[in-house]
Amino acid sequence: MCCAQLHISERYSVLVTIDAVSAPNEARTALITGAGSGIGRAFAVELSRRGYRVYLLDIDDEAIAGLATELGGADAMQGDVADSAVMEGAAASVGSVDLLCLNAGVVGSLTGAAWEASPAEWERVLGINLFGVVNGLRAFVPLMLEQGSPSQIIVTASLAGAATWPGGGPYAASKHAVLAVAEQAALELADTNIDVTVLCPALVKTAMSDSGEDPHDVAVEALQAVDEQRFAVVPSEWRDAVERRGIDLASGRRPLPPRPS
Repeated sequence: MCCAQLHISERYSVLVTIDAVSAPNEARTALITGAGSGIGRAFAVELSRRGYRVYLLDIDDEAIAGLATELGGADAMQGDVADSAVMEGAAASVGSVDLLCLNAGVVGSLTGAAWEASPAEWERVLGINLFGVVNGLRAFVPLMLEQGSPSQIIVTASLAGAATWPGGGPYAASKHAVLAVAEQAALELADTNIDVTVLCPALVKTAMSDSGEDPHDVAVEALQAVDEQRFAVVPSEWRDAVERRGIDLASGRRPLPPRPS
């Protein structure tokens, strides 16, 4: 893109009522990409309930403007995470945050064989799913390190990035790459003030799927993992399959489709 567009909606000052048991001593901040729907929206709702000041970033301006109004104390920013300048603009506007949720993602129009997807489709899916995460890390990690206080990053990958099925197209490849980037970040930031958690859900009821887990349940589980300083969140019924994949790779065996336990 030749230029970035980051539109910041009117800021709201309505107080949000929160449960005393979940309110932190001081207002913490969270920025969520892909906040307009699905898991991102669930993160925003739950974090607002817990007393966070939330910043909503999504390409769908109407969705995040409506959510900002619903939450009564959120800042809505419209932009494409695939554009590094958008994420840099968000960081310049918001500054460091206590929790960075790099969640934006798309499935794409083709989930078959890798060679069946067009170059434009590969560029679109990788741009949002992979470079959206990389752009977020590049923009915010230096600020979070400079701030120095305990901070967290949640990266939304997918079970499709921890196990491999036939097909999957650019989406599956992008999520494998996202998981690798999350691991790299966790290793690089191991002795710093920043913890990294990667979320690898199976099917979730979002704009990408009509069936699956409730996004709110997925978001709550991810936040629990953050509280417990766990790196990965993998559905329990798929953990054996993920482990078997690693064993098969190490042993040189040919891949087989994963099955739940």
